[in-house]
Amino acid sequence: MRAPRFSRAAGASLLAAAVLAGCGGPAAGPAPRSPSPASPVQLCTTLISYWAEQDLTGGKWAGLDWEQKGLSNEQYALYGDIVQAARDEQRRHGTDAALALIRRQSAQRCRAANGATGSSENWRPPT
Repeated sequence: MRAPRFSRAAGASLLAAAVLAGCGGPAAGPAPRSPSPASPVQLCTTLISYWAEQDLTGGKWAGLDWEQKGLSNEQYALYGDIVQAARDEQRRHGTDAALALIRRQSAQRCRAANGATGSSENWRPPT
């Protein structure tokens, strides 16, 4: 016994109906909006707080240099200050207090520096 055969038109109609039903046809409503890009201040805060937390907790990638971390020269300077302050805080009040300090200072310092995106050179000497 042979299986029933569909005409090409019937197959195409069936495929189109399946696509519309499963992939957001007219009844699905508007497409979701993509998130707006982060501001320079948000990016600075995210980068510095992430890498400072990695350094403080001995994360796997903590030893990367500033370029590998995606930091500008200005962000790297902020990062160094914040990591040092966090290490001091960790010795005095523990890791949780140091992580809170990192998040707080990253947000404050990046906001004050308007994202700290300045890079006047590609290399700076170690301190």
